[in-house]
Amino acid sequence: MKMSALDWVSFVLLVVGGLNWGLVGFFNGFNLVESIFGAGSTLTMIVYDLVGLSTLWTVWKMAKM
Repeated sequence: MKMSALDWVSFVLLVVGGLNWGLVGFFNGFNLVESIFGAGSTLTMIVYDLVGLSTLWTVWKMAKM
């Protein structure tokens, strides 16, 4: 099955989210997204929102398969 541009963006955001959670778990709460954009900043919230939407998109796509 060929991946669309939206599928690729979703994949990249899921990798970012997964790596960030891995860093939080393995390095006593080090949060890369917050380190880059600032804790509680609008950009941080946007990244978290996009990761969440990417997860919903991927779950929906997988359910269709």
